[in-house]
Amino acid sequence: DTDPASRELARNLSPSSRIISDEQEIFDDQSVEAVGLFALANSRKEQIEKAVRSNKHILTEKPIADTIDKEWEIVDLIEKYDRIAAVNLYLRNSWYHQAMKQFIDEGEIGELAILRICHMTPGLAPGEGHEYEGPGMHYIDIARWYADSEYKTWHAQGMRMWDYKDPWWVQCHGTFENGIAFDVTQGFVYGQLSRNQTHNAYTDIIGTKGIVRMTHDFRTAVVELHGVNRTLRLEKPFGGKNLDKLCNIMADSIESGKRDPRLPQMRDSAIASQYGWTFLEDARRHDLPGIGDLQ
Repeated sequence: DTDPASRELARNLSPSSRIISDEQEIFDDQSVEAVGLFALANSRKEQIEKAVRSNKHILTEKPIADTIDKEWEIVDLIEKYDRIAAVNLYLRNSWYHQAMKQFIDEGEIGELAILRICHMTPGLAPGEGHEYEGPGMHYIDIARWYADSEYKTWHAQGMRMWDYKDPWWVQCHGTFENGIAFDVTQGFVYGQLSRNQTHNAYTDIIGTKGIVRMTHDFRTAVVELHGVNRTLRLEKPFGGKNLDKLCNIMADSIESGKRDPRLPQMRDSAIASQYGWTFLEDARRHDLPGIGDLQ
C-alpha cells in the first residue's frame, strides 16, 4: 500500500499481516510462491511481467491490461510460462451459474438456444467515468462460457446519459458460431438519482424443452430450473465475488501441481475484453443519443 495513512489503518486492522510500501519486496521474496494482482488495470501488465520474471504463480483481476494489444501480449507471455496463472472471472465460480450449467449439461432444457443476460445498477455519479477498467467483460465471458462457442455476429446499441462522452448503457445481441443467440444488457444508469436505489440483474436461458433463470439483489440469489424431469427453486446467499473460492481452487492447484479446469485462463479474459471493446465500438457506429445533461 503506497498510502501511509492506509498502511497504518491496515496494520491496526490486521496486525498479523505484513504491510509494505514497495511491491518489489513481494516479487523479490523467494518464500512467496504466488501473487494476487488486484490494483487498477493500468498496473496489471507490468505486475504480471514482474511475477513471471520472479517465477510466481499468478492470480489476477480482470482485465489483464488496460488495452487489448497489451492483453494479447500478456496471453502470449503466459501461454509459454510453466507456472499456474489464472484470472478472476468470478461469475464462473458462483454457485448459481454452476447450478444452472449442471442442469443444462444434464439435458433438462433440451438444446441450449437463447442466452439473455442483464445487469443494470445505479453506478457512479454523473460526470464520473470508469476509464482504465474498460467495458464490462463478465457478462460477455459468462455468455461465451454457457454457449461453449465463439461469438459470430453482433449488433450493439448504446445510450449516453447526462451528455457523458461514453455510453453507460449498452445492449448487444447476436449469435455464436454454434447458432446460439444472445443478448447482453449492461448499464450504470439505473435510477441513478432515485430516492431508494435499486437494480435489475438476471440471467434467462432458454432451451428447446425447458428454461433456467436467475435473479439476485446482491444479497440473495434465486435460481429457477424448469426441466423436462425436474422443477427446482434454489435460494441462497448471493456470495459476492467468490474470491475466497477462487483462492482455494488456486491453492489446491499449486499444491497438487495440476491446474483445476475451473480456473479461468488469461486467454478467456482477453477474448471477453476484446469483444467488450468490439461491442462498445459497434455501439458508437450506430445512433448514440445523449439524454439529460450534467447540470
